[in-house]
Amino acid sequence: MTVTGVHKDPRARTMTLTAEFAATAAGVWQLWADPRRLERWWGPPTHPATVVEHDLRPGGAVSYFVTGPDGARSPGWWRVLAVSPPYGLEFELGDPGIPPLLVRVRIEEHPGRARMVVVTTFPSADAMDQLIVMGFEQGLTAAVGQIDEVLGAGPGR
Repeated sequence: MTVTGVHKDPRARTMTLTAEFAATAAGVWQLWADPRRLERWWGPPTHPATVVEHDLRPGGAVSYFVTGPDGARSPGWWRVLAVSPPYGLEFELGDPGIPPLLVRVRIEEHPGRARMVVVTTFPSADAMDQLIVMGFEQGLTAAVGQIDEVLGAGPGR
């Protein structure tokens, strides 16, 4: 099923991605909670992620890098603000090429499936425009598009 929609609201400076999976909320939660599962989908297919640090608790940090097709590594980080397993997560996302973004993840349980809603709030309308032009929407959509395969590969499905 994967990505079912992306909605951009320039007034609110948000982009909301919705995805559905043939999995439980707990199974989808493990995509965030397990660093090995996270790195299997966090970067787009052409830029796989490697998680270096993974402290998923309020005040904790996640650091990672993505590796491009040319072998160049780009670092990124999260500052974890709130964690509500298995239904939610909030963090600040940053890397040297973008201003910090606020990301809120909500996981909803439905009969036979789980819905994941990822709301990204940009610091300004200009930052939103710039990141959308740079491919933020396509990158996140491609990354989330890998989740079905990750869910099919292990426990917690």
